[in-house]
Amino acid sequence: MEPRISLVTLGVADLSRSRAFYERLGWRASSASTDTVVFFQAGGMILGLYPRRLLAEDARLDPQGSGFGGITLAHNGRGKAEVDRLLAEAVAAGATLLKPAEDACWGGYSGYFADPDGHPWEVAWNPFFPIADNGTISLPE
Repeated sequence: MEPRISLVTLGVADLSRSRAFYERLGWRASSASTDTVVFFQAGGMILGLYPRRLLAEDARLDPQGSGFGGITLAHNGRGKAEVDRLLAEAVAAGATLLKPAEDACWGGYSGYFADPDGHPWEVAWNPFFPIADNGTISLPE
């Protein structure tokens, strides 16, 4: 796995309130944002805001339990085969598979693993967010 973080998604209690907060800080939401998710370009990374309950559900974790801290880290791959390979590599390295990769409702493909400390990582292929040769990811304007 390339040593990079593509996307940090924060599980939030009130999406509108959180979006307004980041916009007040001067962050500009991408046109890729919807009523259920907000994306901001953060240098070579993306910050996402997503309802905490839905984020926990996507990773198959309890939103109230100690097993979910309200955040997931993401590594975006360049295709479905790479997602499958990276999940297998993570498990081989000692990760726990939380969710096998599957086609996602938003048009991509993703699965989740937990690192040895239980921090959830999503490994995803998103056909709408291009990845440059150097591993940087970009949002549409």
